[in-house]
Amino acid sequence: ADAQTGCHSAMTAGALLRAAARSFASNRSSGLAVAAQQTRSFAKKTEVSDADALTVEIPVPFEAHRIEPPTQFVETSKTEIVEMFTQAYLMRRLEIASDVLYKGKFIRGFCHLYDGQEAVCVGMEAALTKDDAIVTSYRDHCTHLGRGGTPLEVMAELMGRVDGASKGMGGSMHMYKRDAHFFGGNGIVGAQTPIGAGLAFAMQYEKRPNVAVAMYGDGAANQGQLFEALNIAALWDLPLIYVCENNHYGMGTAVAKSAKSPEYYKRGDYVPGLKVDGMDALAVKKAMAFAKAHCVSGKGPIVLEMDTYRYHGHSMSDPGSTYRTRDEITGIRQERDPVERLRKLILEKDLLDPAEIKTIEKAQRKIVDDAVAAGKASPEPPTENLMRNMNQATANVVIRGVDSQTRTALF
Repeated sequence: ADAQTGCHSAMTAGALLRAAARSFASNRSSGLAVAAQQTRSFAKKTEVSDADALTVEIPVPFEAHRIEPPTQFVETSKTEIVEMFTQAYLMRRLEIASDVLYKGKFIRGFCHLYDGQEAVCVGMEAALTKDDAIVTSYRDHCTHLGRGGTPLEVMAELMGRVDGASKGMGGSMHMYKRDAHFFGGNGIVGAQTPIGAGLAFAMQYEKRPNVAVAMYGDGAANQGQLFEALNIAALWDLPLIYVCENNHYGMGTAVAKSAKSPEYYKRGDYVPGLKVDGMDALAVKKAMAFAKAHCVSGKGPIVLEMDTYRYHGHSMSDPGSTYRTRDEITGIRQERDPVERLRKLILEKDLLDPAEIKTIEKAQRKIVDDAVAAGKASPEPPTENLMRNMNQATANVVIRGVDSQTRTALF
């Protein structure tokens, strides 16, 4: 999640906060239909038996601001670690398939890939429930999977087909899953941060024991609306977790060239913060559980900085090699890759043998291949959908022209 070229929203942080709160309340009261059968659901909690339990030490220390950090040990299980690997591998394959589809012109427009950052989604979901709300930026394909969405919903949406998460009307930047409190990707830089504050306000108002998570990148971390929303969240002690996915490049600009203060977990000043190894799914799980406990106890918001990395460029139009070296990318892959770290942990703990890992990988590749085929077969939205969800009561509606004197009445 980096900064993206595009117009900025004219709405104030307060207006977005109120809009998000109304959306959350509407979600609660609208009597949602039962969700369709999901191919995979990643937001389920893993049942852990005593025999299955493991304690793992997190190798990279947490760095804390205005708060005592959690311990470096995380309680987990064989089942959870294997499921994390399965999820992360599926996410990786889905993003690789998206790359191929884009280059084949099946996907058009903006497309921002998440490969390299999978540990953030996987670890985050291990500490949350579907009653917690998430809103993120336009790098949102894997977030949708994490919330329980299917690969078909992602692939069909990327190709603009009716079986997509937003019925083919949103595209890459606008995944959405209301029944799992995923309030989508957002195409405007940083605009999701006040929406997150609004979601947290709704939870506090309804006295729900849950949190709102607003995710943004280092490129959006200098946005004024982030600080406006953080200020009001701190004033009202809202249960809000800000997650800065610091992948070190806002579009093509390195952190050192865009941030005088690159310690994003300290950017909240009066708000506590924690820096986390965002390439370690178990470290993310530990930090997110810690942050959620902080928020639901009434202590207000917290900022988490996830130190992560993206392998692709900012978007598919960016080769990603003009502002960094290929050796840098290769070095991260070899030393910190989140999928390989989970694979290594499985082998070190003797949780599975290599043949069993290969079986998992083969199954996930088939899931992605099937989703691609089904997405291509899905029809495009019918023309009449262009006028759906629009105000068609045009009586007394007047549009002002380019010059302030011109008026056009709609009939």
